[in-house]
Amino acid sequence: MSSDAISIETHSDISTIPAEDWDRLAGPHPFTSHRFLHALEASGSVGRGTGWQPLHLAARRDGALIGVAPLYAKSHSQGEYIFDHAWADAFERAGGHYYPKLQCAVPFTPATGPRLLSPDPGVKQALLAGMAQIAERVGASGVHVTFCTEGEAELGAEAGFLPRTTQQYHWVNRDYADYDAFLADLSSRKRKALRKERERAQGFGGTIRQLTGDQIQPEHWDAFWRFYQDTGSRKWGRPYLTRAFFDQIHQTMRDDILLVLAEREGRPIAGALNFIGADTVYGRYWGCVEDHPFLHFELCYHQAIDFAIEQGLSRVEAGAQGEHKLARGYLPVEIHSLHWVQDPGFLRALAQYLDQERSAVGAEIAEIADWGPFRRG
Repeated sequence: MSSDAISIETHSDISTIPAEDWDRLAGPHPFTSHRFLHALEASGSVGRGTGWQPLHLAARRDGALIGVAPLYAKSHSQGEYIFDHAWADAFERAGGHYYPKLQCAVPFTPATGPRLLSPDPGVKQALLAGMAQIAERVGASGVHVTFCTEGEAELGAEAGFLPRTTQQYHWVNRDYADYDAFLADLSSRKRKALRKERERAQGFGGTIRQLTGDQIQPEHWDAFWRFYQDTGSRKWGRPYLTRAFFDQIHQTMRDDILLVLAEREGRPIAGALNFIGADTVYGRYWGCVEDHPFLHFELCYHQAIDFAIEQGLSRVEAGAQGEHKLARGYLPVEIHSLHWVQDPGFLRALAQYLDQERSAVGAEIAEIADWGPFRRG
């Protein structure tokens, strides 16, 4: 298929697109990098039997690769974090078939970043048009572009996609010299509460270590896999990622990883996995084999803030949901996605619903931010 001499092709295996060509268009974001998406496929975390079938797009002009997009055919709505379960239920009750659908996303990764990977707005428009055409060709109910940038949301709206606004909690570095400087921005009561929380967490009877790059060893992944399995089985019924995924990212991405481990009597008992972007720490997974008061908050939130301040990074994104992050200095921010379905009646109903939801989310963000821990003025 083509648009203004731009041809769009699909790839069921990201390795058929050269890594250097993909990354030239993707930029420095860790989750849309070729090595991250390839690790998901090579490890069997996505692909046959997972409900995430790769169908990546490549846009070409005169044979030259000018745009790419991570795209998947989905047979469920798991591992997405911008929820459409109610939409699927309504569509099925009305006699439609919501699955398969197409998902332009990074699997299992609720982190905002570019999804239409090209510097050219015209190519981005062509990628969106290509997704809609492919949905029609394969009989998918529609297309969903999740955790896209605000600019991509605006571009998609111009192309007939429905923009959606949801929320997350992010911590922003206001050029803090250290953690105490961050605490100085908080109200006295919140400042004292966080100091006490960190003191209790760090008094669990062991040590906390931050590991990056070659400091991370295979035995650390063995320990983290135990943590991840425990969390995954409780939250999702089964872990999304395979053990092989962690071996893959150790080989190709360990310089982009911050692994925070709590050790007691020489044994890791809890851990948090973060990825390091150009200016952001992305918290992804946590788990433990021992329960200690506030250790989760220490490893996932406070240690990430420590690292961001030390490295001069501007933001910590600690994953989806969680109003408990508010008291730790993480404030609500808007998150964007795009949605399009083939059925005209359902598309109109979604448009009406999203208009109402958008207004409610904006009001909620403003209200929640007023309850934040920061000093007034």
